[in-house]
Amino acid sequence: MSTTRNDVTINDEGTHAITIVREFDHPVDKVFRAMTQPELIARWIGPYGYDNVEVTNDAAHGGTWTLVQRNDDGEHRFRGVFHGDATPELTLRTFEWLGLPGHVSFESQRIEDLGDGRSRSHVTSVFMTAEDRDGMRASGMDHGVIEGYERLDDVLAQM
Repeated sequence: MSTTRNDVTINDEGTHAITIVREFDHPVDKVFRAMTQPELIARWIGPYGYDNVEVTNDAAHGGTWTLVQRNDDGEHRFRGVFHGDATPELTLRTFEWLGLPGHVSFESQRIEDLGDGRSRSHVTSVFMTAEDRDGMRASGMDHGVIEGYERLDDVLAQM
């Protein structure tokens, strides 16, 4: 299934992966900083109505990241490990939503320079099975990604 909303394209057709593409009216270095500095991540990641109560992000090889979010439904936890040092050209990490423990995906991200102070993020999450991929989409992932990127636009505008 492929969906596009608010200039976010989410595609999972024909593969165990989900690909997310989003353009920003900001340069690569600014977008990368907002996606790697914990204090900035805490201001945008996830959908509206969620409080990010814990965000860590050690984007060096072997470093870990964690995210704990709260809303009216309770607490949602995520974690992973970086593989290689994160750069705008390539960031590699594992991703585990603890609401579906043991179902770990492997993510890659590239942020490309579009010129004129614009950039495009490409994120691919590879799952062990199509069922794992579908479970992530059924969990509300699309909604969280779309609204999170809307929130990121606001953070980038304030940086």
